[in-house]
Amino acid sequence: MTNRSSLSAILLFLFFSASSAQHNVRTERISGSAGDVLEDNPVGKLKVYVYELPSKYNKKLLQKDPRCLTHMFAAEIFMHRFLLSSPVRTLNPDEADWFYAPIYPTCDLTPTGLPLPFKSPRMMRSAIQLISSNWPYWNKTEGADHFFVVPHDFGACFHYQVDLHMSLLDKIVEYSLSGDLYVKQEEKAIERGILPLLQRATLVQTFGQRNHVCLDQGSITIPPFAPPQKMHAHLIPPDVPRSIFVYFRGLFYDVNNDPEGGYYARGARAAVWENFKNNPLFDISTDHPTTYYEDMQRSIFCLCPLGWAPWSPRLVEAVVFGCIPVIIADDIVLPFADAIPWEEIGVFVAEKDVPELDTILTSIPTEVILRKQRLLANPSMKQAMLFPQPAQPGDAFHQILNGLARKLPHDASVYLKAGEKVLNWTAGPVGDLKPW
Repeated sequence: MTNRSSLSAILLFLFFSASSAQHNVRTERISGSAGDVLEDNPVGKLKVYVYELPSKYNKKLLQKDPRCLTHMFAAEIFMHRFLLSSPVRTLNPDEADWFYAPIYPTCDLTPTGLPLPFKSPRMMRSAIQLISSNWPYWNKTEGADHFFVVPHDFGACFHYQVDLHMSLLDKIVEYSLSGDLYVKQEEKAIERGILPLLQRATLVQTFGQRNHVCLDQGSITIPPFAPPQKMHAHLIPPDVPRSIFVYFRGLFYDVNNDPEGGYYARGARAAVWENFKNNPLFDISTDHPTTYYEDMQRSIFCLCPLGWAPWSPRLVEAVVFGCIPVIIADDIVLPFADAIPWEEIGVFVAEKDVPELDTILTSIPTEVILRKQRLLANPSMKQAMLFPQPAQPGDAFHQILNGLARKLPHDASVYLKAGEKVLNWTAGPVGDLKPW
């Protein structure tokens, strides 16, 4: 462990250097790497046809519960709104490169605002049946030129741990069991795998975890939704020194289901707390102050550890506020990894190395820290993580379109011969086959 006098010297040097850098060189661009594609313009590279589905699949769900507009899965709603007025939209399906079905399967919330997507598989199946019956395009490819936004914790696997015949109250009670339920949900999601009818489609999802059955190789991994207006309302002057070395606010233990922290976050968060709760370099707590966003802007490093899932909105917040994300999630697949140079802007720490966090972070050369800060100060880096309304060039909407454009042209094998079938319409749990 680093002694206190050394820590003080390091902090003083970093703070003065960071403050000087903020006044002199505010931004830096990356060339010759993933960063080159951040500012790609998808217009002219693809055409998207938006299916007009009955409102019960989308707008009526939102009217029933407007809270869906602000939870971390809201990309499914805003992507629909964006495409309706996007210049890549075509009203002629015969010239479309991609077909999009606007479905809001996470817009089913408990009174506390948690998604209850237990009916999602039936909802998706119902929509696909409608599409395949009323338009000829699905049947030509069985969805291989279609994309769906499925931003749940387990993407298009969906979780269905709760019996569909249970009362809503029972569902809410069981859902509130937090970690234990989450473990069971993941087991069930893995058991199901990606919904059979979506196995040829391109999935746009927040769930990103290597070697996991719920992440398809052709998926486009996106950031969770974080309200852009709310974050912009908390911006502080860019020349305010970053006087906090390491910052984190959040849970370290799931006290109800895993009080010793051995399973929750695979023990990584518990290790952060036990090793650094008294370390003056680490400003960590379970409290969530009203100055949370301002504090991130005053910090050099922001911890982004896994929880029950490998990702969280902290990753978005850190990038937007120029705080170097310290990513602690061994198997994470990061959003827009072909566009955002994560290795250049972040720090990756293996879960087993958490007890050495102080040594790892204080050993990073100052010039490396300053360069990461300059890259994070690049407006295009921040923009790519957000879903602003109205949309803006280079934002997350455009990164999704760029991802779709890079998958063109479709290979000839995408198109089926007359009468040919690949997908099994009767595969999956019996509950998925019931009408929605």
